[in-house]
Amino acid sequence: MKNLISMRDLSKKEILYFMEIAEKIEKGELNLNMDKKLAALLFFEPSTRTHFSFATAMKKIGGQTITMRGTSSSSVKKGETFADTLQTIAQYAEIIIMRSPIEGAARYASEVVDIPVVNAGDGANQHPTQALLDLYSIIKTQGTLENLTIGVAGDLRFGRTVHSLVQALSEFTPRFKFISPSFLKMPTYILDDLLEKNIKFEELAEIDEKIDELDILYVTRIQKERFADPEDYEKVKGSYILEKSMLSNVKENFKVMHPLPRVDEISTDVDDTEFAYYFPQAKNGVYMRQAIISILLGGVK
Repeated sequence: MKNLISMRDLSKKEILYFMEIAEKIEKGELNLNMDKKLAALLFFEPSTRTHFSFATAMKKIGGQTITMRGTSSSSVKKGETFADTLQTIAQYAEIIIMRSPIEGAARYASEVVDIPVVNAGDGANQHPTQALLDLYSIIKTQGTLENLTIGVAGDLRFGRTVHSLVQALSEFTPRFKFISPSFLKMPTYILDDLLEKNIKFEELAEIDEKIDELDILYVTRIQKERFADPEDYEKVKGSYILEKSMLSNVKENFKVMHPLPRVDEISTDVDDTEFAYYFPQAKNGVYMRQAIISILLGGVK
């Protein structure tokens, strides 16, 4: 495995290998050494958790990072092509971790340079490193990835995190409850993939509908930046808000997850319940991203 671009590229065996290495890293069972290794963090779209957790992960295993945020201070403003920018940065670093608003940008980068490329989010398409840390969070809370009932709520149309997660979980015989406004339903191509694999799913209208059947509720925000028309966003913002009162009959093992940032889709009164897992979920991102970097750079034997 040279690059990490899409969850569609990973086999079940490879997914479980990432889980195994992340667990060993968290338990301190691996001595990873990325001394003199440099990661180029190219973030052409805003990020808090993904950027900081990759930077933290690299430094915790002894490496260093360089960062480009946007293109305003780069030679792109002078007319340099994106390909030339990438090939130049590849002379300095051992791995490129890239976020872009353009779907397919990370795959294009992987075809241009000879060093590993990690997709840290490309438009409304994929976010595989988030999916892997989400799977790690699920296995830590449920003890398994197999045969779980997963609710996915919010922006399912533009939500790259849910696209990657659903594709990844489809390897583990899940049952899905997709909860969204009609305008933001899960894309047809993903539903078609699930039908082809005989994965069961329902499309629901309310966030508390059948919540008592769920092992995991994965909540996402309505993404204002993905809407071409601001009026469309205004129509659906605040459509789905999870409140503490909705959790009275959930399973004992039930957990609420969220890729963050949160806007108003999870009430803060949920934070102090035993079901809230979104902040530990963010911490799990460091272990998983340490695993990703180490595996791609050959640091795991």
